[in-house]
Amino acid sequence: MAAGGDTPIATHTISTHVLDTERGMPAVGVRVTLYRLGVAGNGPLRMTQALTDGDGRIRDLLERPLQEGDYRLEFDVAHEDGSFFTKIALDLRIDDATRSYHVPLLLAPYSMTTYRGS
Repeated sequence: MAAGGDTPIATHTISTHVLDTERGMPAVGVRVTLYRLGVAGNGPLRMTQALTDGDGRIRDLLERPLQEGDYRLEFDVAHEDGSFFTKIALDLRIDDATRSYHVPLLLAPYSMTTYRGS
């Protein structure tokens, strides 16, 4: 709630859900790093890093308010079994900071897909 108990403060998020489509299960323990791109002409600025939970989700990667701009989600997907994909980076543009963004990742041994979720 806002000060005085008036109106709730909206918290907009960047979230993800990683699914292992080979096993038909959530991908647990995948390290996901969120970067902010193009800040003051510098390279990528690491904002946060988290592991997917038992359902393959990270419900919020932001530690500060969402701002318009370019971001990178980097997924460390290497397994001990010698995965083909070891790291997947997705660059996204946030042009409306008044809403949340959900970016699922579906993994298979030799393919992957992602989309803008809801």
